Amino acid sequence: MRSQDREKFATQVNSEILSAIRNLAKSEGRQLQALVDEAFADLLEKRKQAHPRTNVMAIYQASHSQFAPLYKKLAE
Repeated sequence: MRSQDREKFATQVNSEILSAIRNLAKSEGRQLQALVDEAFADLLEKRKQAHPRTNVMAIYQASHSQFAPLYKKLAE
């Protein structure tokens, strides 16, 4: 997404959280919008990394026949 692309939306936020974010933006000399953009980008990256990569899962599955007893003990 290009930084010029903007879309307005409305939502509701816990008033204490919003107040803390406004204070943070002010203390950093940044606009509230910049913190919202940063928070959304961080959330997306965090969720993207929460899923194992396909190649990692393929290697795990391949190793499972050899190491299944070890994996079972580790899980206990």
